[in-house]
Amino acid sequence: MSKKGYWIGNMDVRDAAVYEKYRAANAKPFADYGAKFLVRGGTQQVREGTANPRTVIVEFASYAEAVACYESAAYQAAKDIRMSVADGSLIIVEGYDG
Repeated sequence: MSKKGYWIGNMDVRDAAVYEKYRAANAKPFADYGAKFLVRGGTQQVREGTANPRTVIVEFASYAEAVACYESAAYQAAKDIRMSVADGSLIIVEGYDG
């Protein structure tokens, strides 16, 4: 059985209205790849280091699906919208079955 894959995004959104267009545009690729939001914004506390104000964690059935979603043409089009109004980091990581 393959391990789950996760996107962990930490963003500073400069324009909430345009960011909503990104959210609308990413809905289709996320549905196509079975994405499940575990964290989507919400209250957060930075206890060590530094972080941007918005954190998102998205779960996929496998690491391969997480990568494929990111690389899909539909997500890349959505990403172009996000890049114009948000700075931060997005990592794709394989889950742990301990």
